[in-house]
Amino acid sequence: MELVKEVYIATSQFPKDEMYGLASQMQRAAVAIPSNIAEGYMRGHRKEYAQFLSISLGSAAELETQVLICTTIHKFVHINFTKIQLLLDEVLKMLFVMTNKIKELQ
Repeated sequence: MELVKEVYIATSQFPKDEMYGLASQMQRAAVAIPSNIAEGYMRGHRKEYAQFLSISLGSAAELETQVLICTTIHKFVHINFTKIQLLLDEVLKMLFVMTNKIKELQ
């Protein structure tokens, strides 16, 4: 959830011409991570949970790519992506561990 908050803070600083482009994509990817974790967990079956964790991993990878794009484009130099990158690294590690644990239990 902290990652989602930081993505919204950063994307609020994007130029107006990016509000419906990269900013929107990043917000959707960030929100999809905890949303899919929650949905998969509430389904009550390990196999489905593992599938939704995999979807969350995909969203995290998508967000990671979008952050890398932002760090290479000049119009985003005034935005600090360090906190997002650190949180994203932590989320990715947690998702890998959770996915491996669920798969071991199947």
